[in-house]
Amino acid sequence: MPSFNPCTGLIASPAPQRRIVIKPHQSPNNHHHRHHYRHHSNRNSLQPPSSIGALSPGPTSPGSRRRKDIGDYWLGKTLGKGSSGRVKLGIHKVSGEKVAIKIISKSHLAANASVERAVKREIAVMKLIHHPNIMSLLDVIDLSDSPNLYLILEYVQGGELFEYLVSQGRLPEQEARKYFQQIIFGLDYCHRHLICHRDLKPENLLLDKNKNIKIADFGMASLQPTGSLLETSCGSPHYASPEIVTGVPYNGSASDIWSCGIILYALLCGHLPFDDDNIRELLNKVKVGKYKMPDHISLGARDLIQKILVIRPEKRLTMKEVQQHSWFTADPPPNPSILPDPPTAKEIGRPISDPSEIDDRLLETLKVLWTDLTTEQVIEALLNAEYNMQKVTYVLLQRHATNYWQIDRDDDIRKSGKSRIK
Repeated sequence: MPSFNPCTGLIASPAPQRRIVIKPHQSPNNHHHRHHYRHHSNRNSLQPPSSIGALSPGPTSPGSRRRKDIGDYWLGKTLGKGSSGRVKLGIHKVSGEKVAIKIISKSHLAANASVERAVKREIAVMKLIHHPNIMSLLDVIDLSDSPNLYLILEYVQGGELFEYLVSQGRLPEQEARKYFQQIIFGLDYCHRHLICHRDLKPENLLLDKNKNIKIADFGMASLQPTGSLLETSCGSPHYASPEIVTGVPYNGSASDIWSCGIILYALLCGHLPFDDDNIRELLNKVKVGKYKMPDHISLGARDLIQKILVIRPEKRLTMKEVQQHSWFTADPPPNPSILPDPPTAKEIGRPISDPSEIDDRLLETLKVLWTDLTTEQVIEALLNAEYNMQKVTYVLLQRHATNYWQIDRDDDIRKSGKSRIK
């Protein structure tokens, strides 16, 4: 059976999938219709360890030696494996803080241009966003004598929303609303930074120890300047918007909101609105946009879903309208932690008079985000006295680097002069 290719086209060769069936007792009416999720088994899952476990690197083969540590962290047990690398538990040598360490082979990146682009994009995007409902990128370690690149990520120990939903079945509206609110808050923060996620699904939504949402996996994320449209077909077919499935240029923010509508439906129903064993039939169902609304869904939730899952993106609810909907506000939304202030006019207006003053590492990150601009055009934007998004992004990246240098100085842990921030 043909499958959905997330970034190069809509129909591709078959990919391994795993079907998970919602148990009949979890949803009262499921004994008549077997509803299920399916997703690619090849994914980066951060599953919680049963314990910290022994921190030894495990058996080694003759002539080889596995790394016991990286930077300030002891390497622990493997938490998961994905297409781009392994994820291991990391324990800070001094504080004992747990992190998730994504280990990516440099040779794998060199041999796979699409994977390399995705990893670079994920790093660049995660440097820009800091929100309580988004998994944090804490550090990037790239040592010249190591065959691997190491991403130090926030450790989110509660597992995936996907697995939680499969184990629980459909959720009570109050619980579903809490998760949906947090997804929207995190996504709104991304959109305010002109970042579209493009692969929102329960597999990419993690739960922390307090069952709060953490949006993860920004490998398909894209920067979308105001007034522009995106063209690359990305995402998973069950959650992809009609405009992505159709293959027309699309507004990434509106497409993300469609995916949120699918997720909300899944939270409340325990199954997906569009499903079929045949991928072509599935994509046709998404294009048409017809689905069944179970009777148990309240009028408010029904109204919100119906206003999100609208075929024409210009008729779909906007982010602001979603947050103003009566069902969304029925329970007072949790007050997010204090968020970083946006760059001030003074910061953005601070002149860069000469290209030699531009940080080469930050310039490389800007080039990853603005793939349609040449190096010369990015530099020209930074030297421009007028307000532009390249300068805003440069300031945010400067803050990111400065914050970690401050942590280095305060903790007096890392050796001075050896920056690991890319």
